[in-house]
Amino acid sequence: MASAMILSQSTLLPSSSSSSSSSSSSSSYTKLSSSILNPLFYSKTLRFRTNKKSLSLSFTRKVFSVSASSQSLQALIFDCDGVILESEHLHRQAYNDAFSHFNVRCDPSSQQPLNWGSEFYDVLQNQIGGGKPKMRWYFKEHGWPSSTIFEIPPEKDDDRAKLIDTLQDWKTERYKQIIKSGTVEPRPGVLRLMDEAKAAGKKLAVCSAATKSSVILCLENLIGLERFHGLDCFLAGDDVKEKKPNPSIYLTAAKRLGVSEKDCLVVEDSVIGLQAATTAGMSCVISYTPSTANQDFKDAIAIYPDLSNVSLKDLELLLQNVAVAN
Repeated sequence: MASAMILSQSTLLPSSSSSSSSSSSSSSYTKLSSSILNPLFYSKTLRFRTNKKSLSLSFTRKVFSVSASSQSLQALIFDCDGVILESEHLHRQAYNDAFSHFNVRCDPSSQQPLNWGSEFYDVLQNQIGGGKPKMRWYFKEHGWPSSTIFEIPPEKDDDRAKLIDTLQDWKTERYKQIIKSGTVEPRPGVLRLMDEAKAAGKKLAVCSAATKSSVILCLENLIGLERFHGLDCFLAGDDVKEKKPNPSIYLTAAKRLGVSEKDCLVVEDSVIGLQAATTAGMSCVISYTPSTANQDFKDAIAIYPDLSNVSLKDLELLLQNVAVAN
């Protein structure tokens, strides 16, 4: 019999503690205190520091015995935006550039084109996956806009689809220009963890809700051509009918990889991606960003500020020893 741990996590809550005693090193992301209640049950409280505010997480761990046939890590699957690169602000910039270029105005009395603010976009991108669904939802809520594409707000479904397709295509090309500028770097620990997985013979995949052409550009520029072509599976939003949090992209990946869902481990940054992974029957770890740090990640088996101190062995042990409660 092998010993394993179940990890259940409570909702993220604002920390009431002062930040004055925290250090400036990377270790200042976590401050861990634990008290053993009995040999089989104990709790831990972790505090994470972001550039916005301190957050605290409460963990409860139960140690028990399970059979040695529990799942083992055979495939490591990465989301792209937010995991491989911190991209929220880049996408927002590209959308706003598109709105400006086509003079998109939902409010006829407005003298300025539509502009999504950072706080609004943080909420939007964490609730709706994919660029076209974001715009379609926004225009339904705030009114279909006038633009240089359609001087009068479109009323027919075909015209509305054309508006969204045109905006998305232009936004994608603008986003590519930003990525090609050479100013964007991968998040800490990502490349090392990918290399560790490949060296250990694990299947490696990237699954992103974004447009395929933009994801390919990101991967070629940020992880390099050799790593990109070495992926065992690559799926983008174009490859599935439903976007995250629908699980189809992860179910499709498991099928193409030839690996059981329970033997896959997903790295995500948002609750939308977490829901997609867990609904697919996969375990998921979170590498959060400042815009997703205060989301409810209770279904994740581990939560990290980034992957700089996370090894493949750490993830293997998580999947071997942590059973996610259904």
